[in-house]
Amino acid sequence: MTLIMQYLGGLSGAGTLICGDELIAPVEYDFEGFLELSGQVVCAGEIRLAPETLREVFGRRDLCLRTADGRCLSLRFSDKRQRPPDDAVHVDVGGDLPVPSDWRH
Repeated sequence: MTLIMQYLGGLSGAGTLICGDELIAPVEYDFEGFLELSGQVVCAGEIRLAPETLREVFGRRDLCLRTADGRCLSLRFSDKRQRPPDDAVHVDVGGDLPVPSDWRH
């Protein structure tokens, strides 16, 4: 079975990294969104934050990115270990993603 996904566009900006109820640090993000045949939006991309903060939170599963427009996006690290550069890491994104018509093409 071949999976076909439709590219929805990018989602980028600045927000706040939250762990549980604790505000951790400012973060910049750049994500790409896709629409699966099932109708589900999937998203992945990169976050950037201070290297020392990234080292502290890398691998955690309870992280949320609060965007400037109030969305809470759940983050899951794609890699098992952090790779250089130390201020950026690839993540899979879930949570309050925009509907397909709200993505920038």
